[in-house]
Amino acid sequence: MSTITITLPDGSQQQHPHGTQPLDIAKSISPRLADDAVVARVNGTLQDLTRPLEADATIEILTSKNPEALEVYRHSTAHLLAAAVLEVYPETRLGVGPPTETGFYYDFQRATPFSTEELEKIEAKMWEIQARDLKYERVMTHKPEGLDKYGKEGAWMKCELITEKADEWFSEYTLGPHFIDFCRGPHVPSTKRIKAFKLLSVSGAYWKGDQQREQLQRVYGTAFFSKKDQDDYLHRLEEAKKRDHRKLGKELDLISIQELAGPGLVFFHPKGALVRKLLEDWMREQYLKRGYSIVSTPHIGREQLWHTSGHLVNYADGMFVGMALDDATYRLKPMNCPFHILIYQDRQRSYRDLPVRLGELGTVYRYERSGVLHGLFRVRGFTQDDAHIFCTPQQIEEEIVSCLEFAVDTLRTYGFDRYSAELSTWDGGVSGKYLGTNEEWELAESTLRRAVERVGLKVKVMPEEAAFYGPKIDVKLVDVLDRPWQLSTVQFDFNLPRRFNLEYVGEDGKKHQPLMVHRALYGSVERFFGILLEQYAGAFPVWLAPVQVRVMSIADRHIAYATEVKQTLEAQGFRVELDAGNDKVNAKIREAQLQKIPFMLVVGDKEAENKTVSVRNRKHGDQGAQPLDQFIARLSELSTSRAPHE
Repeated sequence: MSTITITLPDGSQQQHPHGTQPLDIAKSISPRLADDAVVARVNGTLQDLTRPLEADATIEILTSKNPEALEVYRHSTAHLLAAAVLEVYPETRLGVGPPTETGFYYDFQRATPFSTEELEKIEAKMWEIQARDLKYERVMTHKPEGLDKYGKEGAWMKCELITEKADEWFSEYTLGPHFIDFCRGPHVPSTKRIKAFKLLSVSGAYWKGDQQREQLQRVYGTAFFSKKDQDDYLHRLEEAKKRDHRKLGKELDLISIQELAGPGLVFFHPKGALVRKLLEDWMREQYLKRGYSIVSTPHIGREQLWHTSGHLVNYADGMFVGMALDDATYRLKPMNCPFHILIYQDRQRSYRDLPVRLGELGTVYRYERSGVLHGLFRVRGFTQDDAHIFCTPQQIEEEIVSCLEFAVDTLRTYGFDRYSAELSTWDGGVSGKYLGTNEEWELAESTLRRAVERVGLKVKVMPEEAAFYGPKIDVKLVDVLDRPWQLSTVQFDFNLPRRFNLEYVGEDGKKHQPLMVHRALYGSVERFFGILLEQYAGAFPVWLAPVQVRVMSIADRHIAYATEVKQTLEAQGFRVELDAGNDKVNAKIREAQLQKIPFMLVVGDKEAENKTVSVRNRKHGDQGAQPLDQFIARLSELSTSRAPHE
């Protein structure tokens, strides 16, 4: 039998017979490697460990340490789910079942929804199939034969996928004698390799995400290489459920979404609106300190404006439909930038005027489909802390540095200490999809790189992920549950200055086009509010808490002194409530704890006589009796320093 040459990652080579499997090569290197092997990378492409090699190749064995291997592992678990569903409910039709960042899902068509009890039954069947040690085997099928086979079975979704995506010969994967699925693969060698998985939930989904197509059921699950990793993830998931901003927003009476008004439109209740005001006030104060001019612009504009900006060409699906008025058709604004440009353009600008920094907390409206709306994180009306900077090429680096420093200061102020940056770049003009000249892109990208280095941000370059109008830097934070969030962004724009013919008069007396930078730090006030709510599980830092102190009287005779304490604190500018009800003190304390109020002040005979307060902290419990002035000094320090914890 002839041999083939296998090149390993370290450059060494081995000779093997034709038809050797990558799993055999792993065994020749180390039995331990073979046990941990998940998939092979052959000539740069992922391939099953059990798929025979027929020619010379460069090969790498991927194990549980490789993120790509986890995707394959989860994809294989999705097939295990599909096989279990068909064994338990054979009338079910299969859709698609991809891996995700946290697990996998599979879409099914079935007359009745899956119940919680049925998910438990399916998961038990999955473990039963896993124990059979069934092989994931790849078979090649001729397209006409595949369409005929799936057509006879009524598997219309598979027929549609094969028609659209399959070559003349396509791959399928079997799992035992009774299950086969159209799939490119690769997969783990057998079900025994799958050690930890769990089904989590079921929800509705549309075929191919199209609301006009068939309604399906999407079963979500998760899978990890070890039960410990899975248990850790499930623990974080439970913590995330406890911190869900939709749940907390209702319990703490902060926000709501009213069905009568419509989905994706957020109502801030008095306490929520107060927190929102604090967020907005801080940002406006920072605008003024950092040399921004605060502006305010309309919520709608003539449709012609959106033609000029290019939004109607590139973003029409994300905009609300036009409103025909007496003089023109108007649109709700999806962006603030064209309005800021009109302010810049309202008078002639000199190089002496630049940089011009225009900042606004402006509400915008975007038509998000109902299926993607999610609490405060994905809405149809939201307020951006939007700013646009118009400057000369000589000023641009300092402006970018200032934007990034502003972004870092914002995260630190709100208690986030883990963050990094992503620099999205273009493809050098190869695709033709990017606007601007080579010189402009070189200036923009080199400026962003230098700015990131100067600020000391850890940065990851994202090739070919720039916006079509310019490169950008996204600053991502990591929250208390290790979830990444993209908030702050700093973006170059070569497009809008040209479309609006922006100019300034330079030192040479000639007209020049300014550079333009988009910049947002919260991203949106609504989304940032939701992230903060989950970060602190509703227990906002003292300076952000809608109620900072609740004063509690022990008996009716103490109400007068409790009222005096409340009025003294209010005179100092603190946010205070009085609980003078007839409940026992322990019940009052429990209620204040449930409302996440930072401090509770209990007053009785001794406190009234000594002009003190008995201080209780929501986190640290009883702090003992203190003179009121001493407590005020501590509360003032926590508020003015914006300490993340008390």
